[in-house]
Amino acid sequence: MSEPLATPKSSAPPSLKKSSSSKQTSIAGFFQKKAVTATVTGSALPVRQSPKRKAKQSTAGSDQSLTPAPSSDPIEHEEEADGPAISSMGRRDAKPKSTGLPSPVTPAAEKSSAKDSTSKPASSFYSPSRKAKKTASYVEPDSDVEDEDDIPTTNRRQKSSGRPTKKAKISDESDDDEDLFVADVDMKEDTLSEDDFIVPDDSEEEVKPSKKRKRPTASSKKEDEEKRLPPSLEHEPSSDLCLPDVSTAQTWKFDPEDIPQQDMIKRQAPERKPLIDSNGNKMKPKAHASKPEERYEWIANLKDADRNAPGHPDFDPRTIYVPPKAWATFSPFETQYWKIKQKFMDTIVFFKKGKFYELYEQDATIGHQLFDLKLTDRVNMRMVGVPEMSLGHWANQFVAAGYKIARVDQQESALAKEMREREGKSTGGPPKAKVIDRKLACVLTGGTLVEGSMLQDDMSVFCVSIKESEIDNLPVFGISYVDAATGQFFVTEFIDDADFTKFETFIAQTRPQEIILEKGMVSTAANRIIKNNTSPTTIRNELKPGKEFWTADTTCREIDAGRYFISDEEDDSKAWPNTLQEARGKELLMSSFGALVQYLRTLQIERELLTLGNVTWYDPIKKASSLVLDGKTLINLEIFANNYNSGPEGTLFELLNRCITPFGKRLFKQWVCHPLMDADKINARLDAVDSMNADTTVRDQFTSQLSKLPDLERMISRIHAGSCKAQDFVKVLQGFEQIDYTMSLLLETGTGEGLIGQLIANMPNMKGILHDWKDAFDHDKAREHNLLIPERDVEADFDASQDTIESIKTQLDNLLKRTRKSLNSSAIRFQDNGKEIYQLEVPIKVKGVPKSWDQMSATQAVKRYYNDELRGLVRSLQEAQETHGQIVKDVSARFFARFDNDYPTWLAAVRTIAHLDCLMSLAKASTALGEPACRPHFLPVADDTQSRSTVSFTDLRHPCMLASQSLTKDFIPNDINLGGPSNPNITLLTGANAAGKSTILRQTCIAVIMAQIGCHVPATSAKLTPCDRIMSRLGANDNIFAAQSTFFVELSETKKILSEATPRSLVILDELGRGTSSYDGLAVAEAVLHHIATHIGCVGFFATHYHSIAAEFAYHPEIRNMRMRIHVDNEERRVTFLYKLEDGVAEGSFGMHCASMCGIPKEVVERAEVAARLWEHTSRIGEKKGEVETGMETLPLGLESDLACLLREQESKEEAGRGLDVLRKVIATL
Repeated sequence: MSEPLATPKSSAPPSLKKSSSSKQTSIAGFFQKKAVTATVTGSALPVRQSPKRKAKQSTAGSDQSLTPAPSSDPIEHEEEADGPAISSMGRRDAKPKSTGLPSPVTPAAEKSSAKDSTSKPASSFYSPSRKAKKTASYVEPDSDVEDEDDIPTTNRRQKSSGRPTKKAKISDESDDDEDLFVADVDMKEDTLSEDDFIVPDDSEEEVKPSKKRKRPTASSKKEDEEKRLPPSLEHEPSSDLCLPDVSTAQTWKFDPEDIPQQDMIKRQAPERKPLIDSNGNKMKPKAHASKPEERYEWIANLKDADRNAPGHPDFDPRTIYVPPKAWATFSPFETQYWKIKQKFMDTIVFFKKGKFYELYEQDATIGHQLFDLKLTDRVNMRMVGVPEMSLGHWANQFVAAGYKIARVDQQESALAKEMREREGKSTGGPPKAKVIDRKLACVLTGGTLVEGSMLQDDMSVFCVSIKESEIDNLPVFGISYVDAATGQFFVTEFIDDADFTKFETFIAQTRPQEIILEKGMVSTAANRIIKNNTSPTTIRNELKPGKEFWTADTTCREIDAGRYFISDEEDDSKAWPNTLQEARGKELLMSSFGALVQYLRTLQIERELLTLGNVTWYDPIKKASSLVLDGKTLINLEIFANNYNSGPEGTLFELLNRCITPFGKRLFKQWVCHPLMDADKINARLDAVDSMNADTTVRDQFTSQLSKLPDLERMISRIHAGSCKAQDFVKVLQGFEQIDYTMSLLLETGTGEGLIGQLIANMPNMKGILHDWKDAFDHDKAREHNLLIPERDVEADFDASQDTIESIKTQLDNLLKRTRKSLNSSAIRFQDNGKEIYQLEVPIKVKGVPKSWDQMSATQAVKRYYNDELRGLVRSLQEAQETHGQIVKDVSARFFARFDNDYPTWLAAVRTIAHLDCLMSLAKASTALGEPACRPHFLPVADDTQSRSTVSFTDLRHPCMLASQSLTKDFIPNDINLGGPSNPNITLLTGANAAGKSTILRQTCIAVIMAQIGCHVPATSAKLTPCDRIMSRLGANDNIFAAQSTFFVELSETKKILSEATPRSLVILDELGRGTSSYDGLAVAEAVLHHIATHIGCVGFFATHYHSIAAEFAYHPEIRNMRMRIHVDNEERRVTFLYKLEDGVAEGSFGMHCASMCGIPKEVVERAEVAARLWEHTSRIGEKKGEVETGMETLPLGLESDLACLLREQESKEEAGRGLDVLRKVIATL
C-alpha cells in the first residue's frame, strides 16, 4: 500500500493540479523541471517512493522517456468533445485541418477539405524504437449522434485527424451506426493522463480543456515545452507519486439491503469541494469517480414513488422518487433513462445503444463489482457495457445471482430517426425527442424466463401467486401459477388442515423459482414452509393489497378491459377459458390470478401468455384418483432430490425418467407426483409397457425418429408471442413434419386397441396444414440468414418493396457501366467500406476522374469516390432497405399469427407425443431393472371398508441401488409381507444400528410408487392392493427458526399420520420417540403403535430401538415382530451385518460395538458398557425384558385401555368396531 502524499513545508507547496489547456502535460512531463529529465533504469516502470525521499534527477538534454505504472482504475475519457489530446510520448499534438470526406449518411455540415498533417514529435521525447500503442476504447455509438451531451468519440477523431480512422468491423449487415471497440493508432483522446495514476483528494483541481486546438509553430516549441511543466515543480526539485491502493471495484459498494436506519431521516447530500482549475474555474467531475448519492441529492435522500423513506412499513424498494427539479436538469438521454429506471430500482436495466447493451449508475456498480466489467462514463452517469451478441450470457449471469433483468431496446436505427425527423418537418408536426426512440421490451426474472437459451434444463420453471385467508381457524389458499416458457397456467383453491399439508405438498411438488405474496397477509407457518422448501435464489415479490395484489372483482374488470379473450359474436366474458369461467366465483383464486396477471404486466409479457388461453385446474393432492405423496414423503423418500446435496443423483425420478423429448420429461414429473390409484388405469399402462418390451419395433422407431425433436411446447408459445426466430420457426415446422411421419410409420406397424393405439388414433391430422407451409417462404434462406422471405405473390407489400430495391440496384449497375465507359476502364467497380457502401473504386492508373467527385478512401492501388448521382442512389437504396426491413418484420408477424391460428392442433399433437414418450420411458426403465424384475399384480379391492390391504414382494431390492452395478451384485433382497388374509398389517422391526432397517422401509415405499405409476418392480413377484397414501416419519431434525425441537417435529409428523391415514394407506415410522427421554419416548412409541395397529388398520413398518415394545405387542394379531440378522463378535466388539429380514426380536442395538467400530477409545466403550448394564437392570425397560425372559405374561396396557373403553356405556358401536375385533383375537390367542 502506498503512503499518502506528504505536503512539504514550503512557501510554494507542490501541487497535483491539472494545468490549464496551455500547460497540460503528459505523465513524463509532470515529473520534469525546465531543464531536467527524469531518469529511468532497466525496466520502464517507476519505483514507488516514500514521501520523504527525493526523486533522482538526470542531466539536461536526456531523451529518456518515462512509462507510468498501470493503474487498476479504468481509463477515463474526456468529458468535452474537442479537448486537447496528450500523446503517450509527452507532447501536445497539433490539430491539423480535417481530411474527412463526405458520406451519404453524414450531414453536409461535417464535410471538410482534405489536407495531410506532417507534424512530428519533439526530438527530446522521440524514440524510434518505441511505437504508439493501439489502445482499445469503449466508443459511444453513432446511432446516438443526436443525443444531447452524447457526442461519439469516433466523429471527434475523424474531424481532428489527417486520415480516416480504422475501425474494428463488427457487422456488415447493420443498418445503423453502433458502438464499436476501436483500435486507433492515433488515439489522442484516450491517452493516459496523470489522473489515471494519482489518487485525487479534496484539494485537487481539474482543468476544463479548451475546445480549440492550435498547431504549435517552430518558434513556440521551446516556450510550449516549458509551459508543460507544472508550477509546483518549478519551485521543488522533486515530487512523489501516489498510486491508488485499491481498484474501483473495492472502492464503491452498493447494497440495496444495507440501508442504515438514519436514512429514515432526511439527509443532505454529502458536500464535496468543487474542483477548481488553475484559472479559478469550476470543473465538472468524472461521473464514475463518485457515487450517485454524491451527485444526486434525491438518491442520497432515498424515497419510493409514494415518497416513503426506507424503514417505512409501505416503503417500496422497486421504485424511486425523482423530484421535478431533477427532471429540469436532465439531458434528453438522461430523461429517457430515468423515466424507465425509476420504476425498476430493484432490476438491472440493460439499455440498448447501437450494438451494445449498457448499464448505468447503481447497475453499473453491480456489474463492475460482480463481473469486473469496465467502468466508464456516459453523459453524467457511470456506465458499463456488453456486446449485443453476449446479452444472453450476461443476463444469465445476473439472473443466476438473483437479480431481475430489464431489456430496453431501440425502436429505430439512426437512419430511421433521420427519416422520421424529416417527415415531421415536412408535415409540420410537433418536434420530437432528439434521442433514438427506446422502449422497455421485457423484464426477465428467475421464474418467468421464456427464452430457451436462458433456461437451464427442460423442466418447468414456475412463478407462483399465493393468496391466504382463514375460515373456521383453518388456512385457506387460492393459488395461481404459470410456466412462462410454455404459457401454461394452473389454478387451485383449497381449505387446508392445521399442519398446512396441502400447501407444503404443493410447494414440494412445484419448487417455484419466484413467488408473489400479498404484503403483510401471509402467516408465519406459510412463510416457514416456503423458506424450507425453496432454494435460496427464489425471488419473493410482496405486492400491496388492492393496488397491486388485485381483488377478485378488479381481476375480472382488468381481464375484460385488457381484451385478452375476444369473442366476435358475443360478450368477451364468454370467450374466457372454461377453467377461468368455472373459477370466476372463487374469490381467493381470482385474487391470486389477478396478482399474477398484474405482475406479468409489469414484466411486459402478460398478453403473450394470457391470450393463449391455456389454463388448467391443479390439485396437489388428488385423493380420488391418485396415490397421495405429501411434501414430507417426497423429501424423505428422495423422489426428486436426494438428502445429501439436494441433487437428482440417486432419486426415483432420475431412475425412471428416460424420456427423449423435453415436454415428455415435464409430463413424466407429473406422473411421478401423482401415481395412479385406479387398478384398471394402472394395468392399461402396464399392458402398454409389456407390448413395447415384447416387440421393440414401436419403441425403436419412436426413439430414432423423435430423439432430436426440439422443445415444441415452448417454441409454439414463442411463436404466439411473435418473438420466435426464423431459424426456430423452420425447426418447429420440421419437428411437426417429423411427428406426422413417425405417426404414419406407427400406424403401419399396427398398435392394437390398447393405450398406445388410442393415443396414435387421437393424433390430429396435420398433413394439410404442413403442406401449406412448404411453399409459403424460402426455408433455405430462413435457415441460413434467419429471415422469413415469402415466395412471390404471397405477400404483396413485400414484393413491391423488393421491386423498389431491385430497381435502385439496376440504376446503380447502369451508373457503373456508364462510368466504365466514360473513363475507359473495365476495372472500375463498386466496393463497400464499412457502412459507406457502393463506393466507386477506381485504379490509380485511370486518368480523367472528374474533380467534382469526392474521394472517400484510398489504397496504394485504388481510390474510392462518391459523386452526387451515386450519393443520391445510395441514399435511396438505404432508405428502401430500411423500409424493407420493417416490412420483413411485419411479414414475420403475419406468418406467426397465421401459424398460431392452429395452436390447439399443435398443442394436441405435442401432448400426444408427450404421453407416448412417458410410456416409452416406463418401458425402458422396466427393462433396465435387470433380473429379477416382474410386473406387479394388483388385487381387487372390495367396497367393504373392513377389507384388508395387501403389500407383498418376494426378493425385493432397492430400485435406486440398481444404477450402480457394484451395489446391484452385492445387494441382499428381502421378502416383504404386509396385510392380506394371512399376515399382520404392521411389522415391528428391530435391529442393531446400521443393520439396514431404514433401507427396508424406503425400498418398500419406492416399489409401491413404481408399481402404481405403471412400471415393473425389482422383485421375483409383487402382489398388492392400490394404496391411497404413503406417509412417512423418518430421520431426526429440528426447526430452529420456527422454535420447534426435534421431538416437536417428530410429534407433528406423527400427529398428521394419525389423523389422515386410512386402512388403504402405507405408513412407515422410524425410531419414533428418540428426541426425548427414554421413558417418554418409549411411552409415545408404544401408544402410537397401538393406535395404528388397533384402530387405523393401515399397513406399514414400525422400526425402533425400544426392544421392550416387542414384549408389549407379542400377542397382538396385527403386529409381527421381525429383525435384521447380524453376527456378533463380543470379544472384538464387532458386528457383521447380514442385511436379511427374519422373524424375531433383536438381542440389542449393540451400540457399544458400533462405537468401537467407529473408533471410540476402548476405555470409554468399556465404561459405557458397565453403565448400560446397571441402568438396564434398574429400569422399567429391564423389568419388561425380564418378564419376557422368565415367562411372566401380562395383558398389555394398550389392550387394557381398549377393554376399559369398550365397557363404557357411551362408547358407540362404530367407534369400537375395529378395536373390539382386535381384542377378541388377542383373547383367543391368550
